[in-house]
Amino acid sequence: MKYQTVLEAGQHSGASRARRFCGAGTRACRAETRLGAPHRLAAFARFRLTGIGALVLIAALVPLVLGAVQPPQQAAPPPAGDDQTVIRVDVDLVNILYNVRTKKGQLIPDLEKNDFELYEDGKKQEIQRFSKETDLPITLGLLIDISGSQGRLIDIERDAASAFFPAVIRPKDEAFLISFGKSTDLLQDFTSSPRLLTAGLKDLKVDSGGPMVTPGTLPTIGKVKGTVLFDAVYLASTDKLRGEVGRKAIVLITDGDDQGSFYSVKDAIEQAQKSDAIIYSFYYVDPYFYSRAGMYGGGGEGDLKKMSSETGGHVFTVDKKHTLADAFKDLQDALRNQYSIGYVPSNTARDGSFRNIVIKVNRPDLVVQARKGYYATRSDVQ
Repeated sequence: MKYQTVLEAGQHSGASRARRFCGAGTRACRAETRLGAPHRLAAFARFRLTGIGALVLIAALVPLVLGAVQPPQQAAPPPAGDDQTVIRVDVDLVNILYNVRTKKGQLIPDLEKNDFELYEDGKKQEIQRFSKETDLPITLGLLIDISGSQGRLIDIERDAASAFFPAVIRPKDEAFLISFGKSTDLLQDFTSSPRLLTAGLKDLKVDSGGPMVTPGTLPTIGKVKGTVLFDAVYLASTDKLRGEVGRKAIVLITDGDDQGSFYSVKDAIEQAQKSDAIIYSFYYVDPYFYSRAGMYGGGGEGDLKKMSSETGGHVFTVDKKHTLADAFKDLQDALRNQYSIGYVPSNTARDGSFRNIVIKVNRPDLVVQARKGYYATRSDVQ
């Protein structure tokens, strides 16, 4: 039997959990869970221990129990002649992934270490590692807006993303798929399979119906939920990417108009930075939807620019001249033409404070796109 997972922001941690059974033909079925802050995605794997499984567990535990009452034995030395390489990792090393573009937006992939200077809180740092990352594994989350304002665009988004996954996701990469409207839905968990990701895209459908009202801070005030963009970024950062290593990216397809998120844009940016995730935004607006309401365009481009700029990403504007397929191609180029800088901060305190980072390039016609800084805690250094 399959279940569907729905994530919601702002409810108490003791909120009840409900499961909705889904039909066999529904690909997006997962366990529906209504959670409060702090959010946690529902566990998808549930283990049942019966029959042979119980015997296997008992057999595995017996040596452990017996070992607890036996006298300790001295570990045997490694066989003579074994070539045992000791790898030492500097845990204070901070890694920054970034792109360099011309002022017109063209990627520049052929710079060297000596072309850059790096500053933390205004103090110059010694660049200890430098590389051009074209083949480093990536963990990517695609977050798609399915609110009413995107209803006429969903088919285009599905087709473009279906072509993107096979072109970008390789066996050593992983991706997941989230839709967001009045709630946040994990359509496909981590996988290296473009086929499974494409199957998840088939479940995209507009989050129709009126806005959802949830209890506000005052008993008589409700908070209208229409497009929980900031909640989706927050959840993707904390529940999916925080524990991952290596390159991490969040890709947003939306008009940027948040309505009803429990978390703010500042909260979303902070969690993306703590997860070391870069946010790439596809600013995609349906002019017809807004013109019917007497409005011009989507109102959230500024928030998208802020989220992408603060994390080292980029905003790709989608229109008739620059299609969504073109934007996905630009994103693919950006992911495969990154630089990586590593340094040990001169400020060795791990006090949780935010450290501002500036990477300077020695050519005035170029622009560095890198995250604005990091939080100096153990979980933020690699």
